[in-house]
Amino acid sequence: MERDIQRKLVKKYEADGWYVVKIIQCNKPGFPDLMLIKDGEVFFIEVKTATGVVRPLQKYRHDELRKQGMKCCIFKGDKFIDK
Repeated sequence: MERDIQRKLVKKYEADGWYVVKIIQCNKPGFPDLMLIKDGEVFFIEVKTATGVVRPLQKYRHDELRKQGMKCCIFKGDKFIDK
């Protein structure tokens, strides 16, 4: 399940010194699941199971973030598929 993958990512990145926020509710539907902050760097991760699909609205939100200079990645199953 996505929440299990998210927990593993949160644990990994927090162990590496990142401040990790799980986005539960947002005024922007399709916003990525996790926000990571460290040393002035911010990036976002969309989490999907191995069979999960990134919806068009999610892709749109990722593009919006990238246009603002943010890094936005997709983590699917057990690896990053989009950086």
